[in-house]
Amino acid sequence: MTVGELTLRGCYLGSNVSYNVKKMVGNKYLAHERSVDDRRTIHVRLTEKGIKLRDSLTVMHRRHAEMLSRAAPSADDLQATSVTLRRLERFWIRAADLVQPRRPVATGDAGDKNGMLSSIPTYSR
Repeated sequence: MTVGELTLRGCYLGSNVSYNVKKMVGNKYLAHERSVDDRRTIHVRLTEKGIKLRDSLTVMHRRHAEMLSRAAPSADDLQATSVTLRRLERFWIRAADLVQPRRPVATGDAGDKNGMLSSIPTYSR
């Protein structure tokens, strides 16, 4: 499979596929090689370590799906959970907007003949 196919199949958004593939190659979950026909194309495949991880995640996913089906949440329960999660997301976004990072402000005191004060940053909001 090529890196482009990962994006087309919806595994990744285009902007983060290269970063994630690089990390997975670095951690030995994927092997990659350039195509002999088109040097711009990179083929990826799971390594043994990657296959083991995929199999473990598949088993875990099936177990969780089975547990969820036994818990039998209703459509109303899932809808209420979705609404609550959206509200929490909006809350955290607004809270982050209220806390603006402090930015260094350029300093320079005309009375500072040795430049000592200008090397100390001051901050403003």
